[in-house]
Amino acid sequence: MTPLFESFDRYIRALHPLDTPPSARAWNLDELIDLLPDGIEGLRPAAVLVGLVDRGEGLQVLLTRRTEALRHHAGQISFPGGRIESHDADPVAAALREAHEEIGLMPGQARTLGYLDPFVTITGFHVFPVVAVIEPGFAARRDPGEVDEVFELPLDFLMDPANARQLLVEYRGGQRTLIEFVHQHYRVWGATAAMLVNLRQRLEQSP
Repeated sequence: MTPLFESFDRYIRALHPLDTPPSARAWNLDELIDLLPDGIEGLRPAAVLVGLVDRGEGLQVLLTRRTEALRHHAGQISFPGGRIESHDADPVAAALREAHEEIGLMPGQARTLGYLDPFVTITGFHVFPVVAVIEPGFAARRDPGEVDEVFELPLDFLMDPANARQLLVEYRGGQRTLIEFVHQHYRVWGATAAMLVNLRQRLEQSP
């Protein structure tokens, strides 16, 4: 291992191993089961890449702002990712493929560390979040049909529980509690914010 990769040993210990995608049910399924359009049988497998970039002054999280024209999660801040296709070997391959298509990330520019817990979205996706170290020299080349902006936010800010605001919203006749982070003019909420909270919790629980 390179010294940079060794410095992420704490993250590797906190994550599900790469050799087998986590088989447990999504950790938030009970919260959303009544909102899924086709129930649990209709869930579609997807993967996202939770990219960490070492900038010297601290780790940054690589994020995108989706275009307004997309069918799902238009205009929202998200991780690169999308549906797992039949030709993808596993969720890791899908996350890396989607990151290449959306932001121009080459496979050699990412070192995958492991999985977060599976997550379900109200749009009917069963998501495998894959955590990876991104080479600091990576320069994004976004697909304008999918991505309006590629940017980074400080991991320290996103891992601080004091910055995870609870947001109460009305949705389909009921009140739902979401998490949001607000940093400068960026608002990270919904599935992306929940996955970041899951990362923090796994790090806190790791030996």
